[in-house]
Amino acid sequence: MQNERLRAVMAAGGWTYSDLANATGVDPKSVERWVNLARTPRRVTALKAAEALGEDVHALWPTLRQARAARAVSPELVALYDQRADLPVSAFVDLFAQARERIDVLVYAAVFIHEAYPRLNDLLRERVAEGRSVRIAVGDADSANVQQRGNEEAFGHGIESRCRLALMHYLPLATVPGVELRTHATTLYNSLYRADDQMLVNAHVWGVNAYGAPVWHLRRNGDRGMFARYTQSFEAVWDTAQPVQENSE
Repeated sequence: MQNERLRAVMAAGGWTYSDLANATGVDPKSVERWVNLARTPRRVTALKAAEALGEDVHALWPTLRQARAARAVSPELVALYDQRADLPVSAFVDLFAQARERIDVLVYAAVFIHEAYPRLNDLLRERVAEGRSVRIAVGDADSANVQQRGNEEAFGHGIESRCRLALMHYLPLATVPGVELRTHATTLYNSLYRADDQMLVNAHVWGVNAYGAPVWHLRRNGDRGMFARYTQSFEAVWDTAQPVQENSE
């Protein structure tokens, strides 16, 4: 059994076993086993390889996307993921596609969705055309809190660039009826992705990029649980956020 996807991506980019081994800090024999024996590397190594190849890690190694079964700590807790990188982008896309009333997004940037799913704006247009409401709040790249987050991630000004890029991605939706786009200058402790009574919560961890931080999948169960608290948090930030005009840069 071989990893045909990995073989094809390496061939398309002209990567040898030694090249990928050098990029990930492993032995060329290990890379050969990834390809010819369909071995799955450790998650950290797989992320390095996927980044070097410019490919989605779950497309190369689908077994890495499995969630932990959530124990009955809360009736609202559906699943836990060690890090966001364990979720395929389709988890976020499917969440939005299944919305029947509303979609809410509160992030600093989260450009990974647009990059992996270029039809995201089209999907959101389709949702509002069918009567759903969409609210999106991205980070204000010039705010002190966003810049501080960049320092915490050890990426410097990278997060500011990602916030600007996120705004560019969403800007075509600014004039679409049913879509509200805002920028916020708050300190975020979690990124929130909500569709009706379901929500993906991506924790923010000091010194770690969001893709390496845990995610929990919640489903509303009553009006006083975890889901309600995160919903209240979204509303509090939304009230302070500034509407984006179509000609914003």
